[in-house]
Amino acid sequence: MEESNSVRIEERGSVAILDISGDVTSRSEITLRSSYERLDPEKIKGILLKFERSTYFNSEGLKVLILIFAEARKRAQKIAVAGLSGHFKKIFGMVGITKFAKIYDDEAQAVKDLESLAGEG
Repeated sequence: MEESNSVRIEERGSVAILDISGDVTSRSEITLRSSYERLDPEKIKGILLKFERSTYFNSEGLKVLILIFAEARKRAQKIAVAGLSGHFKKIFGMVGITKFAKIYDDEAQAVKDLESLAGEG
């Protein structure tokens, strides 16, 4: 049986960190979307999706992320991603996810940049 996701949300001012554990597949949609929907778009202007280096993404999981990224764009929220393995950094670039979200190796730098971007409105 496939492990489900768990998401821990930490808010730091206008930035929210969604610390996501488990693989990202079609089964992730409810958990990830409901976690995103709990964020107040009036307050949260930057979102960091933090994954474990061992996280696996399939094509359905990537679609789930793209839906979240599209909604964030509508809400004028900036998105960043951290914790990806080298393989999935390449995959995210190949499928165009980097047009929606910047990829970081360092969580602290991602949060700093999101705070800066969120301040720009």
